[in-house]
Amino acid sequence: MSTQTRLTGYRKKLAMIVAVLFILLLWQAAAWSLPDFLMPDVPTVIVRLWADIQSAPFREALSGSLTRLGTGYVAALLFGVGFGLAGGILFFFREVLKSAIIILQSIPSIAWVPLFLIVMGFGNLPIIVVIALSAFFPAALSVMNATESVLNVHVAAAKVMGASRWAMLKRVYLPAVMPELITGAQLAFGNAWRALISAEMLIGFGQGLGRTLAYAGETADMVGVMSNILTIAILATLIDQAILENLKRRLLRYQYV
Repeated sequence: MSTQTRLTGYRKKLAMIVAVLFILLLWQAAAWSLPDFLMPDVPTVIVRLWADIQSAPFREALSGSLTRLGTGYVAALLFGVGFGLAGGILFFFREVLKSAIIILQSIPSIAWVPLFLIVMGFGNLPIIVVIALSAFFPAALSVMNATESVLNVHVAAAKVMGASRWAMLKRVYLPAVMPELITGAQLAFGNAWRALISAEMLIGFGQGLGRTLAYAGETADMVGVMSNILTIAILATLIDQAILENLKRRLLRYQYV
């Protein structure tokens, strides 16, 4: 890894630290300006969060949310990459899929919850489907857009060499779309995470971070509300930066040399 790459990494970490400190400062300033029952201060919420982490209900809520997130997110990536690559080699299918995505992604994912509840009943399934639906669109679009930029000369060369459609997907399209695929996966995660919390808050079934947040709001427990918001923000940042960003660097290491 070059010195320039290391310097860029340090700058990104510094920028993240500055952003976190700025948000905490705004929060603390709001706490100083408002009564305690409306806006608890940062130390109070951190103490509450530390106590929650050590409790069984919190761990159950966390486990439930992460299980739903993982199932829906992985399903969205599998279908998104599959449909996106298929759209890359089948022109008419790509146009139909793009048109469908343009129409459907304009509908907030949470708007599907009442329909899915009626069709699927209460349980994990409607939440998982909402997550998968919200994450599918950016994953599929990123792959389809990337396949359109694959050089025709590479496609023509593969065809001349007798490559089948499966071989073209594996040897030509998939390596070419990998950078955009990773970016799409990060965008899809943001959609999936927001859909998870919103669906859990609305459905109110079982254990989950969204349900815990909604209950704290219903009982006017503002320390609990801010503690849950802080948990959601920390987890989302950790998953995106510690997992997805590191995965991106491993898969695209040639860009960071």
